[in-house]
Amino acid sequence: MKNINNDMKDNKAKGRKVIGCFPLYPPLELFHSLGLVPVTLWGLKDSIPTTGKSDRHLQPYTCSVARHLTEFLLSENGAALDGLFMYNACDTLRNLPEIINCGLADTGRSLPIFKIHIPMVPREQTESRAYLRARIKMLIDELEEAYQVTFSIEKFRQSVSLYREMRKLCKALETLVANGRMSYNEFSRIIRDGWFIPAEDQLLVLQKILQDRPLSKREHVPSAVQSRIVVSGILPPPLHMIQAFENAGLTFVGNDIASQNRALFYTPAMVDDPADYYVDFYNHHYPCTTLLYTADRRMAAIRELILSTRAQGVVFIGEKFCEFEYFEIPHLEKTLKDMGVPTLFLEVSIDDNEYSEAYVTRIETFAELIGSANQGGRYAE
Repeated sequence: MKNINNDMKDNKAKGRKVIGCFPLYPPLELFHSLGLVPVTLWGLKDSIPTTGKSDRHLQPYTCSVARHLTEFLLSENGAALDGLFMYNACDTLRNLPEIINCGLADTGRSLPIFKIHIPMVPREQTESRAYLRARIKMLIDELEEAYQVTFSIEKFRQSVSLYREMRKLCKALETLVANGRMSYNEFSRIIRDGWFIPAEDQLLVLQKILQDRPLSKREHVPSAVQSRIVVSGILPPPLHMIQAFENAGLTFVGNDIASQNRALFYTPAMVDDPADYYVDFYNHHYPCTTLLYTADRRMAAIRELILSTRAQGVVFIGEKFCEFEYFEIPHLEKTLKDMGVPTLFLEVSIDDNEYSEAYVTRIETFAELIGSANQGGRYAE
């Protein structure tokens, strides 16, 4: 995968204001409508191979996502940002703004940090819409003052349309993967690279790909003789691991990856008030472990994904030290087992840089299990 630092430098060279966003589900359309280039700082391992600076501020049992983010911000690469947006997701991420401020102060730099708190309470139990609406309006005021810009509902509408089209085309790429016309590696690279360039540029990339590989009206998931799996996790599997899956004859027909399908799944209907738009966006977001109030909908979403793709197995990619994944995956595995759906759990840590024969053996064994189900004519129902 390409180094994102070049994209960041290119944005700055063209005079663009760049705002880094963390975690995964920021108000992208809002930032774009205000003339900012939002970049989602997630999955930075390929561009930030070491974490020497961040390790001075974070414990070794912090997840790799947070450690690579902090390393990026404390290194000279972070100087390409004109601001940082963060919201609460877990205990680690909730405390990062203060840690980052202290780390930047040690380097003699400062960075405007914009924060909102997304209520993590079940929506049917506690009314939180008024609070979230007020926080969105406050965020708009803060951005207008910091960057000397004025919010325009017309520009916001244009940004919503742009991101809606971008997400639609990304979903079309998922269909190419499910049909074996694009490797999951290529798909993951395209989605990841798109986070670090302006949405207009990302849209051009997607349009060119689909022009070269157009979807037919009768496009469908792979035939019954193929081994079809769904992958779930905070991050997609590493490159070498995806290759091992595909070399074993497994096809990724769907993903429940936080940085992919969960992020791309839902765009609200356009309304005249951006606060109402984002209340809808967060309230009806695809269920994710980083959005605690969606936890009760997780199993139903995964079951629907399995049924709609006719997947014959589910692979869980566990991010080491991700507490929410640790809590959820055992429950999901047990429920899927009761449904007769084979599962495979593979944990990935910050130090997993090498091709692992242990992973390959487990993946090949899982592929044989799925292949046996194929021969028996069994599908997830």
